[in-house]
Amino acid sequence: MNGPINVYSEIGKLKTVLLHRPGKELENLMPDYLERLLFDDIPFLQDAQAEHDQFAKILTDNGVEVLYLEDLMAESLVSDEVKEAFIDEYLSEANIESDETVATIKEMLMAIEDKRELVDKTMAGMQVTELPEHDKNSLVDLMGNDYPFAIDPMPNLYFTRDNFATIGNGISLNHMYSETRNRETIYAKYIFDNHPRFKDQDIPRLYCRNEEHRIEGGDELVLSSKVLAVGISQRTDAKAIEKLARNIFKENMSFETVLAFDIGEYRKFMHLDTVFTMVDYDKFTIHPEIEGDLTVYSITKGEKDLVIKKEVDQLESILAKYLGVESVQLIRCGGGDVAAAAREQWNDGSNTLTIAPGEVVVYDRNVVTNELLEKAGLKLHKLRGSELVRGRGGPRCMSMPIYREDI
Repeated sequence: MNGPINVYSEIGKLKTVLLHRPGKELENLMPDYLERLLFDDIPFLQDAQAEHDQFAKILTDNGVEVLYLEDLMAESLVSDEVKEAFIDEYLSEANIESDETVATIKEMLMAIEDKRELVDKTMAGMQVTELPEHDKNSLVDLMGNDYPFAIDPMPNLYFTRDNFATIGNGISLNHMYSETRNRETIYAKYIFDNHPRFKDQDIPRLYCRNEEHRIEGGDELVLSSKVLAVGISQRTDAKAIEKLARNIFKENMSFETVLAFDIGEYRKFMHLDTVFTMVDYDKFTIHPEIEGDLTVYSITKGEKDLVIKKEVDQLESILAKYLGVESVQLIRCGGGDVAAAAREQWNDGSNTLTIAPGEVVVYDRNVVTNELLEKAGLKLHKLRGSELVRGRGGPRCMSMPIYREDI
């Protein structure tokens, strides 16, 4: 291995991946606050964990090293000073108005000696009823409110794809679309700054969490060692893509082109990888609804700045040109059936995780799309997807490749 991170494709044999096993943060979801926390439903934690364990087993059975976000974060709290700095930063972004409440919670968190227990608690959030009685000297404290949480939970954490992205041998530590999810990126910051596996490894930082413009990992696809695809979506804006491209070109990595896919700002599409993923050298899954209005822009490095052009051609031809293949095959989610396409895209039929060329992990429930994938010659590992899918994310969303073999 050349370093701890190596991701120059979407399809190279997967060797190391980062997951987060759903925890008590899902039990802090409440119907009245689902929209605030970017959920449409409440998964049953016990079954969600069983499904996630099956996902991890599929990966390990196929030779993939599985790392867990919660373990890496605990191992990154290498000193009392780092622990306190983490807690201070975590609380500064927890949207707590009362200084007295911040001080009370900090004392509670600092008192947790077990590092993994501390990390789990920061992910789960904290209900107001968990706080001890303390002197209420501020107007904010005395007024109070009916909101049940002193600190919101982070139920989206099992979608490890989004808060940072591995590109080449670097990372894009993302600025997330919502305040709810932006706190998630604190964990990646501390892992890459302090964990023995990554610290002092000279890992390029291709985007920073404190940037002004939003970008999320579900919109960042590494199509080859020369080409990235990034979605302009509900969660990622064009300015962020330009900044990412400039930073990548400055690093003198092998990437020559960034293809920006304008998929529109729709909740049902959310990220590029919910409607488009690469499954083989010349095969992609795609949701047919985006094809008609899809606009693709190419971004390359010019003498003075970026060169940005609108690509005027069919998507298949654009992909074939930039990937250097004779042609590509688009496998349409749900086939030609409008209802099946809409239903299976909602249940992440287009969100596949490729673990080797032509070999993918999918939800078992998307039977129409799965049959089409098999007819196209792909090998499928089918994952039970009853509870995990309620968070609106599939196998790609739930995984962050750390190391892939080059192709």
